[in-house]
Amino acid sequence: MAEARSGATSAPATEADIRFMQLAVDQAKLGDYPFGAAIVRDGHVLALAHNRTRSNGDPTAHAEMMAIRTFLQEHRPEDLRATTLYASGEPCVMCMGAIIWSGIKRLVFAASIAELATSIGQIDITARQIADATPFTSIEITGGVLAGEAMQLFQAPTP
Repeated sequence: MAEARSGATSAPATEADIRFMQLAVDQAKLGDYPFGAAIVRDGHVLALAHNRTRSNGDPTAHAEMMAIRTFLQEHRPEDLRATTLYASGEPCVMCMGAIIWSGIKRLVFAASIAELATSIGQIDITARQIADATPFTSIEITGGVLAGEAMQLFQAPTP
């Protein structure tokens, strides 16, 4: 019964997770800040996005938010329920809230909030903490996939 009340479950990374995370990391290389995301369902990439906070003049234009917006241009909101979102960085509080409210079934991220905080400012609340505080739904979370590659992007100058 405790599992049903918890908002997050864990699963190990798969070969497909590594392949799709590489797409998110590649997107991060294009971002105003080095964050990228991909939304995938049944092995098909349905949306790719990168951080556009500066270029859009929009503080909510994080990679995850942009990926959800891109997805919704071609698909219905309820279609998000069967997807996995890949993010080059563990989602912030805002993005994790959007992921949960969208009904995305699985989150896979590269660099953790703690790792990101060594390079940039971060709100010290993890995706798992947010998911665990969400009793009305459950999301599977896998972290640390290609974290080293994602963190290397913070060594390179941003555009």
